[in-house]
Amino acid sequence: MAKPSDTKQRILQTARELFASKGVQQTSLQEIADRLGITKPALYYHFSSREELVRSIITPLLDDGEEFIARMEAREDVQPRELLEGFFDFHHRHRAGILLLLTEMTTLAELGLVDMVLSWRSRLTQLIFGPTPTLQQETRGVLALGGLQDCTMQFPDAPVDELRAATVQAAWDALGLD
Repeated sequence: MAKPSDTKQRILQTARELFASKGVQQTSLQEIADRLGITKPALYYHFSSREELVRSIITPLLDDGEEFIARMEAREDVQPRELLEGFFDFHHRHRAGILLLLTEMTTLAELGLVDMVLSWRSRLTQLIFGPTPTLQQETRGVLALGGLQDCTMQFPDAPVDELRAATVQAAWDALGLD
């Protein structure tokens, strides 16, 4: 895969910043171009639409999450604590992109990206409890995995090792595992 150009990387970084501060729908491509000191046609050379730009920001996050889950599903010996630790690490690594996902749910739903993210909790719950978890197990999975995700957003300034230990333990407790 070819490495994106410096200009393309600058566009992505500026778009991330503006989307985070103003929202996707409130940020125009002209505003991104102006901030970078380039023309709108120059921006269109790299990204044909705002949707393509959003997708370019979010796709690496989604690919990384899908890769993590597929890797766990491919293993026969995955341990629940290892799965929780890996899921925490994924969320902590991608906090900024996940915040964009959470604040722009409507835009992301229109792009068809939300369904993949929503399926992750179900797939991870099946890895923990088996292929047909009970409703109680599924609700425990949603609480544990959603709470784990939320903690990476809620405590951005906490020391990562301390946050990881506390969050994984809380998720473990929510799952009701011994």
